[in-house]
Amino acid sequence: MLKIVPDPPHLYPPTLEDTLIQASEYARCALAVSHQAIQLQPRSPASTLILASTHELESLRVLLESALIQVQMPAEPGARH
Repeated sequence: MLKIVPDPPHLYPPTLEDTLIQASEYARCALAVSHQAIQLQPRSPASTLILASTHELESLRVLLESALIQVQMPAEPGARH
């Protein structure tokens, strides 16, 4: 059954981890769109720009995943400087 009324917004600010997860999802969606655009119009004059965008989005996704891993790692007791 579909929800008619959406969930209320969170009253607390999102954590850094939540923000990185959401940014990763946006990057993944944008990457899927760029892949689809290239498949639909492989010989388009804009295909070079779409491929460049795809490459940049893939780099962004990797950076976001790396940041998320760093946030999720437990802090080691002797790692502070």
